[in-house]
Amino acid sequence: MIDQAALAGAPVAILYQALPPPVIGGLRKDAKPGGYSDSGADIGFALAGVGVPVVTPVRNPDPARNLDWVFPDTPQGIAEATGSGAAVLWANTVLFEGHPLELVLGERFVVGHRPDAVQRADDKFLTNLRLRKAGLPVARSTLAAHEARDGIAAVAEIDAALLARAGLALPLVIKPVRGRGSQGVTVVRSLAALHAAARDLLAAATFGDIVMIEEFLPGEELTVAVLPACLPGPDGRLAQEAWCPPPVRRFDHHDDVAPYNGLVAVTRNSVALTAHEAAEPAVAAVMAACAAAAAVVEARTIIRIDCRAGADGRYRLFDLNMKPNLTGAGRPGREDQDSLCTIAAQAAGWTYADLLGAMLAGAWRERDGLVERLGVTRGC
Repeated sequence: MIDQAALAGAPVAILYQALPPPVIGGLRKDAKPGGYSDSGADIGFALAGVGVPVVTPVRNPDPARNLDWVFPDTPQGIAEATGSGAAVLWANTVLFEGHPLELVLGERFVVGHRPDAVQRADDKFLTNLRLRKAGLPVARSTLAAHEARDGIAAVAEIDAALLARAGLALPLVIKPVRGRGSQGVTVVRSLAALHAAARDLLAAATFGDIVMIEEFLPGEELTVAVLPACLPGPDGRLAQEAWCPPPVRRFDHHDDVAPYNGLVAVTRNSVALTAHEAAEPAVAAVMAACAAAAAVVEARTIIRIDCRAGADGRYRLFDLNMKPNLTGAGRPGREDQDSLCTIAAQAAGWTYADLLGAMLAGAWRERDGLVERLGVTRGC
């Protein structure tokens, strides 16, 4: 059951991404401009609006100023947040092994995942391998770099025969291995375009020295939000298994790629499926696969998985996001800033604040290998 007293008595501080992203195995996840401070301010404003005590860097935070609501995810920022009384740290940032948050995992409750789990899952190629080994439907892919190395092809050597050995054929998708959203993603329809797109992505070096070549799925694109077990469902009861609100259909792609949400608000090109549409066999099957994927990547709070249908009508998972965007309308001038997860939650009957409240109830603290949940008195 949910411990409402624990939720009401636990001041929350929201962290944003101030640390530069590390290079991991030659790969880099580019930082989002503003470091998710916009969604962090949305979260803080919404929680404060329903009576949750929110710790902020300034005494009277201005709803129009992002940085009034959030602390940097640096050692100094975390120390300032905890020193100001925060019992819960909302990790609205990209975590990785060695992140300063690791120093307080046994002392404070966290809304987020374990940093090591995030680092593993942010490698899209290896994550898709893990999901495939678990029997889940995943888009096929391979890797390429300037020069060949173990398991990685040289871009110049890629031809139809090499692609066929990897189970691939044109058209294909060129993308970063540790990317964010649709940044750096290109659909190519010829070997010449493949070589050019791969070389351009490598030359930019924004995402590191390896690129991913992925099966292009020509059908409908759905985004599926997944809430893991031990978080409340829309009925207020604790979910014993991971569950998915209705998926969100994406439309108005640019060159077969959904536009980056920093350029086009997702409220303009996305809509949640109806209950009838979500119950269709192909959709129900991919929702079940996404729920299973949450356990594979050891999710402890909401994740988002992008899926697309193949020519056979079956959906495949192609992009698992441990740190989905969590913007939500509420602050002045942000009426069109609901995120994909927010849109999905609304289709399940939740408000933005309801979604955040469920995530807060699932905040965790780990001591001696035992996980304690903030708002859960039993059952998880």
